[in-house]
Amino acid sequence: MAGKWDDSEQRISLGRPRIRQVIVDFILRFARENSTWGYDRMQGALSNVGYQISDTTVGNVLKAHGFEPAPDRQRTGSWSTFLKDHWDVLAAIDFTTMEVWTKGGLVTYSLLFVMELKTRRVDFAGCTPHPDEHWMQQIARNLTDAEDGFLLGKQYVLMDRDGKFCPAFRQTLKEADSPPLRLPPRSPSLNASVERFFRSLKAEALERMIFFSEGSLRRAIAAYVEHYHAERNHQGVGNELIEPGPEVRAVAGKIESREQLGGLLRYHHRNAA
Repeated sequence: MAGKWDDSEQRISLGRPRIRQVIVDFILRFARENSTWGYDRMQGALSNVGYQISDTTVGNVLKAHGFEPAPDRQRTGSWSTFLKDHWDVLAAIDFTTMEVWTKGGLVTYSLLFVMELKTRRVDFAGCTPHPDEHWMQQIARNLTDAEDGFLLGKQYVLMDRDGKFCPAFRQTLKEADSPPLRLPPRSPSLNASVERFFRSLKAEALERMIFFSEGSLRRAIAAYVEHYHAERNHQGVGNELIEPGPEVRAVAGKIESREQLGGLLRYHHRNAA
């Protein structure tokens, strides 16, 4: 009864009407995908798809969602945008550690891996209990070798600010046209692909084993890297194998299981022979 006499149908709303959500979504999409577009350019693009609004409205929407004007957006592009723009020529490098029992007791070994971000291919650069400057320089030479260096063709190498990445190591990469790009302190999420590889390496293999020599550690790493490339599916590359063999997607033949590291690593495939 109260609703009958409140005259709500005859009331006139004051102020400007709210911007339709579909227009807001388009403005934010244009800003994310086109860092150089200004307000007028976005206004024109919206007009092309049938939405007539002013450039002031575009600016207000962007400011409300934390987007800077075009010149500032271009200078402060997101990290994900940088990665996408340079995906083909990016590599990442990082250390992890593993404990090894030796005649002298428990020794911490530093393991150095490099990853090609686009394909997720990894290279085990080496391991040592003492990653000093001389060792690091030799690793840099190996990675940038003109014949088969893993970093050939890479324009940037992402690395954290670990002191083991000494000036001599970084200079060697720079001279080989694979300059290092040092990440801000305490930012593991900016090197997430390598961190994810380390988690898999340890959870699926290394942390389930006890090593009594450097040789046993190296053999386990070699087995896992082989499994990682040819036998393990990766969500980062469409849940595919990095280096699929001829047996992949075969529909004939008996399904068999191939084991490595005493059954820690298994690969199921069809034997078409």
